[in-house]
Amino acid sequence: MNSRFASAPDHAPTGRRRFVQLALTCSVPALLLACSPDKPAFKSTDVTGASFAKDFRLKDQDGNLRTMQDFKDKIVAVFFGFTQCPDVCPTAMITMAEVKRLLGAQGERLQVIFITVDPERDSQTLLKEYMASFDSGFIALRPEPDELKGVADDFKIYYKKVPGSTPTSYTMDHSAGKYIFDTGGRVRLFSAYGTEAATIASDIKTLLNSS
Repeated sequence: MNSRFASAPDHAPTGRRRFVQLALTCSVPALLLACSPDKPAFKSTDVTGASFAKDFRLKDQDGNLRTMQDFKDKIVAVFFGFTQCPDVCPTAMITMAEVKRLLGAQGERLQVIFITVDPERDSQTLLKEYMASFDSGFIALRPEPDELKGVADDFKIYYKKVPGSTPTSYTMDHSAGKYIFDTGGRVRLFSAYGTEAATIASDIKTLLNSS
């Protein structure tokens, strides 16, 4: 075999000899990893590079059309729920209000977005009142009934109507985690339901510091 780097002479400088050994024995991914800067360490599930949860185009509680571009330079946390949810949804919103408080001055760079999976009952007026009960800066988005499936599919969100004793007393099963986007509008993290506010705040600080 004719190769200048087939072997490194014993008298080669230590740095060069180490490089040659690395180049010869490591796979390309390992070499790239060895030469790459450290990735941020998150406590939530890292979904960086995901091909889903790219964007939305929905009206908010004031009737304004919103897309992810509207929140450029902010961390965006997206949660799917409904206003008549008895426990999961209010708990998630209370947690995010606490996250914003824990962020202190950086809390102004967090935008929490609630997307209803129950547009039949969740009017813009009701959504506005619901958001105000947690934080006046939180935004609710309301897909039209015929838009809901597309939005849910785009975000890989599960939802299902569960019949009640009357046609209007149904409830909704739905995914309960939160997607967190960086300041460039890219989905980065999935935070499972029940994750403590301090943990989410820590991950958001990491995103802000690396942006």
